Amino acid sequence: MASNIVTTEWKKNLLFKSDNPNGATILMDTSFENGGNEVGASPKALMLSSLAGCSGLDVVKIAEKMRVTFDDLKIVVEASLTEEHPRFYDNVHVKYLFEGNNLDQDKLTKVVNLSIEKYCGVMEMFRQFAKVTTEIVFQ
Repeated sequence: MASNIVTTEWKKNLLFKSDNPNGATILMDTSFENGGNEVGASPKALMLSSLAGCSGLDVVKIAEKMRVTFDDLKIVVEASLTEEHPRFYDNVHVKYLFEGNNLDQDKLTKVVNLSIEKYCGVMEMFRQFAKVTTEIVFQ
């Protein structure tokens, strides 16, 4: 069974530095209003970035294999938090925005659906605690 280990180190105030198994690092912090310095990304927002990144990696790899092209891809994730603590995302909407000339909408829809339904592990994790909806936009 595969596993990952990350180490997160307190730097000062509410700033933390976390590593990634591949050696990359990120900074995490919180807003001024919550006592932070807004130096790094918020841990909850990073979860949304992880969702977009996981599915985005799938989409690019699957599209290459299917020989379907696009000029640009943006993935916008909008989520709402519960009101009571511990606050967590209960509704998440993932919007895939493809740009390009002569986009093969049927193939790109299939590509996205493969990520959503089969390959994106982060998407599956989110489904364990949130209602996840998706949308595909061609421009």
